[in-house]
Amino acid sequence: MSMTRAQVVTVAAGGSALLLGGAFLFQMMGYPPCKLCLWQRWPHAIAFVIGIAFLVIPSRIIAILGALAAATSGAIGLFHMGVEQKWWEGPSSCTSGDITNLTPEQLLESIMAAPLVRCDDIAWALAGISMAGWNMIISFFLAGIWLVAARRFG
Repeated sequence: MSMTRAQVVTVAAGGSALLLGGAFLFQMMGYPPCKLCLWQRWPHAIAFVIGIAFLVIPSRIIAILGALAAATSGAIGLFHMGVEQKWWEGPSSCTSGDITNLTPEQLLESIMAAPLVRCDDIAWALAGISMAGWNMIISFFLAGIWLVAARRFG
C-alpha cells in the first residue's frame, strides 16, 4: 500500500503535533520546561503549520521546509542532550555553570539569578534516554518523512 504525498506530509506534520501535545502533557503532569525545551517546541509548531500549507499548496520546497523545521528541533534536542550529559555547557541562563572562582557575593548573585528549571538536569527519561534525546530521535525521523514527501515530486 503506497501513501500519497499528502498522507506522508500528514504523518510528518501530525508527528510534530503529537510531540508538541506530549510536551504540554508532561508540563501539565508537573515537568516544567527549561529554556532549551521551549526552543525545541517552536520548530515543531512551524512544521505543523508547514504541513497545513503543504495540503493547500503542495510543493517540494514546502516539504523541504518541513524537513528543515523538524531537523532544527532535532539539532536543538541533540544540543540539549549534550548539555544534560555534561558534554558541553548550555546557555548560562539555564545551567549551573562553574562556580570555582566566584567570590561569596558572586556565588550568592548566581544562586539568586538561577533559573527554576535547569537545562542540565534530566527531569524524566525512558530507557535511559531523556525527553531531549527522544525529541532528537523522533524529530530526525520526522525530517526523514518530510524528505520522502519531497522526493515524491520527482
